[in-house]
Amino acid sequence: MKKIMTFILSAALFLSALFIPTMQAEAAEFKIDFDTHCTALYLENIDTDTVVYQKNADERRYPASTTKIMTYVVTAENVKDLKNTMVTVKSSVIHLLDGTGSSIAGLREGEKLSVYQLLNCLMIPSGNDAALVLADYIGKGDISKFVEMMNKKAKELGCENTHFVNPHGLNDPDHYTTVSDMAKITKYALTLPEFIDITDTATSDVIGEDRYLVTTNSMIDPVRGGDLYYPYAKGIKTGSTGNDSGYCLVSTAAKGGYTYLCVAYGAPYEDEKGEAYENGAMLDSIHLYDWAFDNLSIKTIIDKNDLVKEIKLSYAWNKDSIQLAPAGSYSTILPDDVDIASIDRTYHLPESVDAPIKEGDVIGSVTLSYANQELCTVDLVASESVDRSELISAIEAMKSIVTSKWFIIAVIVIIVLAVIYIVTLLVYKRKKKSQRPVKKYRKF
Repeated sequence: MKKIMTFILSAALFLSALFIPTMQAEAAEFKIDFDTHCTALYLENIDTDTVVYQKNADERRYPASTTKIMTYVVTAENVKDLKNTMVTVKSSVIHLLDGTGSSIAGLREGEKLSVYQLLNCLMIPSGNDAALVLADYIGKGDISKFVEMMNKKAKELGCENTHFVNPHGLNDPDHYTTVSDMAKITKYALTLPEFIDITDTATSDVIGEDRYLVTTNSMIDPVRGGDLYYPYAKGIKTGSTGNDSGYCLVSTAAKGGYTYLCVAYGAPYEDEKGEAYENGAMLDSIHLYDWAFDNLSIKTIIDKNDLVKEIKLSYAWNKDSIQLAPAGSYSTILPDDVDIASIDRTYHLPESVDAPIKEGDVIGSVTLSYANQELCTVDLVASESVDRSELISAIEAMKSIVTSKWFIIAVIVIIVLAVIYIVTLLVYKRKKKSQRPVKKYRKF
């Protein structure tokens, strides 16, 4: 099962990388037909990198223990051998959690565990003790240095509204992220060693048969998950610091060849009487997944083999236009009932191009839109190579010279000067003739 799950998610990430870089995909959001509990939501099809639903996607929220996704990222990037790198659990480190009442994995003072074991303790039971032990180890005894590495990585991943102050997610006014930023962090984490396997584990005896690690994620636990168990879910991380953060969840789900990533933050935690609500982050995620699987599908919007536009061509022999084709095919997620013909195309092209042209030369682009939402911009390229005609070029050059403003002005000036010269010459001759002396004849 783990190998199948790993293959599905890895394949989804691989396929998303196949889209041509010149195609700038944008969010294509669609309306849902149900109410949600969370204050912030983000659903993305990671086969095509298409955002299909979002709610307050850039609103800063407390991420609670979903913070540990970034803790995993920094750890995995700084330890080459996860399974054979051993770490000693320091008493001073795990006692930092005294009085916090936070979730722990039950690490014992002085025991030695591999980084791989600690990552399991971090992600499965959401062990804050494991987070601190890893941060202390990577930071070489300075947890604050590890946190600096978390923030640096967040910036590298393009997170614009994220700032961490600890590796576990306990509340702090300066510890925040957004559902869109956390989606960026998670998509990167999905490419790292062991991440998919660990985060989709319901129970594990990796640190001992008498010390079972049990997931906090009901969506992936068929035994304890109850009504919240969702057979298509694959991980990833829960989080909650009570009413401050509400219920939080980052997860993925795969069904029918489609894979989605959902980030759900801020579902109500408890009512005025202090009674806990059902986990609205999980409920919203399940409903969003079902809606996406039932109503959305991948459609090819433009095909690289299509000839989509014709443009005027100059300086070519016996050819006055050239056909343009997309630089590559583009597919995206759309509602099942959408007709491809309803996709709007806005062309960005010059009035004409000059030969010579090589097949594949970028001539312009086309922007594809649906329901007033921009989907992507695709480069348009020449569908064939066309040589330049030197004869036509010479004729066109002469024609260009003859019809140019300055040539006309020069001709007019020459004509005017010629007229002036002729008139001046005539006047001069007439004047000279009038000044010629008259001969007198003698009378005999």
